Amino acid sequence: MKGSRVFEQVFNQKELRVFARLDSPPKIQDFLDKLSYSGKVEYSCPRTVLRQRQAHCFDGALFAAAALRRLGYPPLIVDLLPNERDDDHLLAVFKQNKHWGAVAKSNFVGLRYREPVYRTLRELVMSYFEQFFNIHREKTLRGYTVPLNLQSFDHLNWMGEDDPLEAIGLRLDEIQRISLIT
Repeated sequence: MKGSRVFEQVFNQKELRVFARLDSPPKIQDFLDKLSYSGKVEYSCPRTVLRQRQAHCFDGALFAAAALRRLGYPPLIVDLLPNERDDDHLLAVFKQNKHWGAVAKSNFVGLRYREPVYRTLRELVMSYFEQFFNIHREKTLRGYTVPLNLQSFDHLNWMGEDDPLEAIGLRLDEIQRISLIT
């Protein structure tokens, strides 16, 4: 099913007008930057993010993946993996002119947007290394997952329902992980 048809089935006209204004990756990032950071443990789908105007990194990555999908990009997310003394971080990634970029929600500006200038996914992920640290100022980024295409979760209505999002989290735990540091 084409991305625009999926959108028309999931979102109402008011929600579609918001997405219509998000016509580039930087505008998607600007939208996420203006949202309050959610302290909730639960996951929120893009529709809930629109309604509540808040998100944490998981919610923001899904919202960005949905918005990127509307622009014709596949809805891809990548999980940045820390050592055991930190939390992971999710990115919505996209390729433009054969180069990788990312959109992300974070309380810390260093873990947000990346221009599509990185030749490989590893290169993109490494651009987060210096800013990926815990409260003890230890640099903790150790790996990442291969991109997960959220289109495979369309049958669960990941853009419009919160309940199926746990399946995405579980799948991220199962997919291939790539080490940055041996």
